[in-house]
Amino acid sequence: MSSASKRDANKATSEDRESIGIDRHIDNLENRREAKEEARSAGRLKGQLARGWTEKFLTRTTSGAIYAILVLVCLYLSPQTTALLMAAMGWLCCSEFFRIARMGGRMPNEVVGLTAAVLFPLAGYFHGQSALIIVVFALLVACACWYVSTPRANIGDVAITAFGPMYTSLPFSSLVLIRLVDPGIEGATLTFGIMASVWINDAFAYAVGSRFGVHKLAPRISPHKSWEGFYGGMVGSVLVWVIMAAIGVAQIDYLLAVICGLLVGFAGVVGDLFESRLKRGVGVKDSGNLMPGHGGLLDRSDSLLFGSMTAYFLLLLGGIL
Repeated sequence: MSSASKRDANKATSEDRESIGIDRHIDNLENRREAKEEARSAGRLKGQLARGWTEKFLTRTTSGAIYAILVLVCLYLSPQTTALLMAAMGWLCCSEFFRIARMGGRMPNEVVGLTAAVLFPLAGYFHGQSALIIVVFALLVACACWYVSTPRANIGDVAITAFGPMYTSLPFSSLVLIRLVDPGIEGATLTFGIMASVWINDAFAYAVGSRFGVHKLAPRISPHKSWEGFYGGMVGSVLVWVIMAAIGVAQIDYLLAVICGLLVGFAGVVGDLFESRLKRGVGVKDSGNLMPGHGGLLDRSDSLLFGSMTAYFLLLLGGIL
């Protein structure tokens, strides 16, 4: 073979190899593109995950900030605005509770239940504990009259109608009574401190649980909660109460602060699990969609309902109220 022929043959071989290499590279690119397309459809790409987390964080933070600012303004403005805020929150939480109940097959009397939900905080503001007893009695009588006069109503519907406002709004009246301990800044600070201890409990529990959580707290009810998160939340709750004692809010001493921090924190966890159990029973993730990133107001207030009532009784027994 001549040298020219050999050069042509080598050139052809080199071109073939280059062509094969290009084809393989194209195949690899297509395979990677197909793999990414599958991951993109499932939302598993790093960019998608980062963007989704950021959007969720910003949405949750924004709605939480608006909620906190509204609470702060109403608390520090006056006891009257506090009572109005709690009445509105009680109505919304009760409405979301009745929504869950309807999904579970119950048919509550929402007119009776929601009316009582509004009256509980307002009654606490105008006439204190005695008015709350009157509202409870009126609620029970109204439920009994409805049951007697309505053939379609069953005892389960009556129980849900009575339980709804007592679960979702009556505890808010305790915050109104605590706010009335002092019409000025100290009463507002004490009330806000109680609410903040519940919020910090949730925040610390989430932060510690997501980082160190191993042992499940209640896997059948709330699989993401852990004992590590529970203890972290308790530390956060006690910390807020100790700070209130340190700055002299309502003459709370350190012993009472630690006791309140522990028991209010524990009650908040119970309230959270209780509402989670309600939702799991009907197969829903959130009680509503009022607060983007959080769900419904009942989702945001479930710990506060039990925690605030516990704080009220502890402060009453401790001689603060």
